[in-house]
Parts: sequence; C-alpha cells; structure tokens
Amino acid sequence: MTQIFDEKGEVVPVTVIEAGPCYVTQRKTVARDGYSAIQIGYEEVPPRKLNKPLLGHLRRHNLPPLRILREIRVKEDEPYDVGQKITVDIFSVGERVDVVGTTKGRGFAGVVKRHGFRGGPKTHGQSDRQRAPGSIGACKTPGRVLKGTRMAGRMGGRRHTMQNLKVVLVDPERNLLAVKGPVPGPRGGLLLIKQARKQG
Repeated sequence: MTQIFDEKGEVVPVTVIEAGPCYVTQRKTVARDGYSAIQIGYEEVPPRKLNKPLLGHLRRHNLPPLRILREIRVKEDEPYDVGQKITVDIFSVGERVDVVGTTKGRGFAGVVKRHGFRGGPKTHGQSDRQRAPGSIGACKTPGRVLKGTRMAGRMGGRRHTMQNLKVVLVDPERNLLAVKGPVPGPRGGLLLIKQARKQG
C-alpha cells in the first residue's frame, strides 16, 4: 500500500496492483459447453516451467507460455476472442471493482486474535483466564455445543473478496492499477479483479 493525493489535495490510501497483461486462452460457449466463459492466462514463464499438456493447450493458439490460468464467466455476446490481449486499460478511473484474493495465513490462533473476544477479567484472582473463550454452551438444554460456535483454530489462508473498491489510478504503460483501500493477501499474491456487483 501507499498513498496519493487527489485533485483536492487530500490523501487517498491506495493499493498498487500489477494487472496484466492477460491473454484469452480459451472461449466456452453455451452451444458447445453449456455455459459462456473465457479462460485467461497470466504471467509469462520459460517453457520448461510448464508441463506438456499445458504447453500444447497454449501453443495451439500461438500463445506464450503462461503460468496461471483462470476461468471467468462472461455473457454470450461479449466480444472476446482466443488470443486476444487484455490490458489494464479496460478499467477507468472512478470505476468500482471487486478484488478477490487469498488472505494471509495466520496459523492456529486463539479466540481473542481470531474473533476479537474480550477475554476474561484481568483481576479478582484470575491466573490463566485472560485470553480464554469462556463458556461455550448451556446445560441440559440443548446439552451440546452448537455448530458454528466461534473457537480457536486455523486463521487466514481463505478466499476473500473486498467489494466495491474505487479505481483511483490506471497506468497502461506499466500495467499498474491503484484501488482505494486494502486488498486481501500478501505482497506478490495473486488477485482477481472484476466489475463490482454491489454498485451504488
């Protein structure tokens, strides 16, 4: 993350993302596949880093060796062709986007860190209850711990979507996109940027 200044001179916290270039590597249609989608490829690598089936799939359409392939649903009438190059200029400043990524893995975490529990009292003779969860259920009724009760466990490392982020900067020359606010995952993590579903 970094910050930029808008036209009013106010500071805007942004995350700078290297977005593309991507290539359309496959087109799926309702007639042939039962649904409409495109497969896009990203990050050129030396051919030795890909297996032969993947290399054959890309070479069939004279595409460079691409390490990451992802499928995205599109409408049947959207004009995408196999081999087409998709760059960051499909976005515009002021547009709203959803950013999907995998959150940072935090390992096994307690309830205070994982769920924001307050913990037990810090006085009145307590010795080992400060970060404990406390009661997790009732007595005879229901006589069990309910499913979904928040407890300690593995934290992070999950797919997460940041919704309705504003595009602040588009730099087609360097394939850079800046969105307002944070995005999920560590530096260098893989992100999927798509049109916002909840605009307004």
